[in-house]
Amino acid sequence: MRDITRPEVWAPDAGMVEVVVDDTETIMARSDGGWWWSEPLPPGTLYQFRIDGGMLLPDPRSLSQPEGPHGPSRIVDPALFDRPVTFSADLRGAVGYELHIGTFTPEGTFEAAITHLDHLVDLGVQAVEVMPVADFPGEQGWGYDGVGQYAVHAAYGGPEGFVAFIDACHARGLGVILDVVHNHQGPEGNYLAQFGPYFTSAHHTPWGDAINLDQPGSSEVRDFLLGACRQWLVTYQVDGLRLDAVHEFQDDSPRHYLAELSDETRAWERETGREFTLFAESDRNQPTTVSPVGSVPGALGMDGQWADDIHHALHSFFTGERDGYYIDFGTAEVLQQALTRVFIHEGGFSTFRGQDWGAPVDPTSELYDGHSFVASLQNHDQVGNRAVGDRISHSIPLDCQAAAAALYLLSPFTPLIFMGEEWAASTPFPFFSHLGPDLGPLVTEGRAREFERMGWDAEIIPDPQSPATRESATLRWDEITEPDHARMLAWYQELLRLRRDRPELASGSLAEVSVEVLDEDTVLMRRGTTVVATTRAQDRLVEIPVEGKVLAAWGEHGPVPEGHAVTGPGALVIDINVD
Repeated sequence: MRDITRPEVWAPDAGMVEVVVDDTETIMARSDGGWWWSEPLPPGTLYQFRIDGGMLLPDPRSLSQPEGPHGPSRIVDPALFDRPVTFSADLRGAVGYELHIGTFTPEGTFEAAITHLDHLVDLGVQAVEVMPVADFPGEQGWGYDGVGQYAVHAAYGGPEGFVAFIDACHARGLGVILDVVHNHQGPEGNYLAQFGPYFTSAHHTPWGDAINLDQPGSSEVRDFLLGACRQWLVTYQVDGLRLDAVHEFQDDSPRHYLAELSDETRAWERETGREFTLFAESDRNQPTTVSPVGSVPGALGMDGQWADDIHHALHSFFTGERDGYYIDFGTAEVLQQALTRVFIHEGGFSTFRGQDWGAPVDPTSELYDGHSFVASLQNHDQVGNRAVGDRISHSIPLDCQAAAAALYLLSPFTPLIFMGEEWAASTPFPFFSHLGPDLGPLVTEGRAREFERMGWDAEIIPDPQSPATRESATLRWDEITEPDHARMLAWYQELLRLRRDRPELASGSLAEVSVEVLDEDTVLMRRGTTVVATTRAQDRLVEIPVEGKVLAAWGEHGPVPEGHAVTGPGALVIDINVD
């Protein structure tokens, strides 16, 4: 185990490295492989590194940056992590809830977030997926521009706050999934390159030079990332990781980084006796992502992956949007395919990408199942990357959101609810950050230009650097009791109760789900003795030719010969075993 009280750093090309405490500079000892180390420091000590007489630098493996990524690092008391293990669970198939600590409450802290965990339990959530908490510049932000892979953002409550949050979740039976960003570093406060070859120009990413996973020095870089993963899972006792945009990992080594992470994670499970779950965000539509390492060529061993095609199929069908990456979506037939075969682009032509894309999912595969794919109606990407951060409920009737929710929450996939979705929150979730005076205006201008090219009025694009933009995203918990919001919340609770109580709805078997297109507006999803009927039809009576007991309903409905009818948009959940 790493001694977190002893500063040590990999700087293979340095002639001298000093640890600086107050105004005292102490030359660190050099060991094999380009590592430098000092004697342990008392908890609470603030320290920095200096390489060859250069500028003061934070510790790349610091657990705490109380003044942000530009300031000194802090020694954290190891006693913080000396606590018993009280929770372990396989989170594949578990109902997840994605939240952003900074806007989940007005306070924007772990401590404040704890006060709303009982709401999640009452909702029927089984795991909380926390957007990145690794240290990033400024007070506010999404966290995807993080630069301190080991440090917990101070404004949220630092490592002490995060431990308290994790323990509070576990005490309520909630697993914790942490979103980590290892495919790039943010542009501000990124000092890694000053220590060693953490990046390489051999590969290019949307953010510039790629993380060095396959060039000279890559072994230490991979260990740096693996060490961060181990810290979250083993030391902090997080239960799973969501790995951001793994398709941007540029790795030509014989053993892909993700496969190595998968193998290491299994070893950590044996070491701790706990279960860990790895979810990957990938747009490659490749089932090899969720196939066990060694099972097939290119298998990466992830336990699950975000399935954007499911989101796109739901969103486009119920909103009618067909532009951008929604161009190949929108019909009932496409929705049918997404609910049964996951990927719409499964080797055929993707109009948006201009090329063939993906590979088919085998519904009978023994390597993965429906739980291997995360389905959502909304998430931070699909809401926050819209021009004004508008939620689906801001542009379509609540009836349509309710119908869409019935499909994905009762599907064979791993469902993920975005914070506030369960009550159709009025607040948007626009992109926001808090960069310095040099980079901040560039982000503001770049985002405005991007959406202007897409036909938006630049003047209505929220300024990401404005505190008002972050404030606009903060959930309004007071609105939860208002009639429309309360009705939606009760609907989500009922759907999750059905998923919990009916075994066929909790099953991840893709082979046992079928979807019928009843008409251009209506689909029926059959799972065992449960039928989920949804329609986007506007203000017309839709007959559902399914007999049985209505378990849940959204919209006016009643019996008809040989079935039921619902006035659309709406949804019925029917038990066909009961007359």
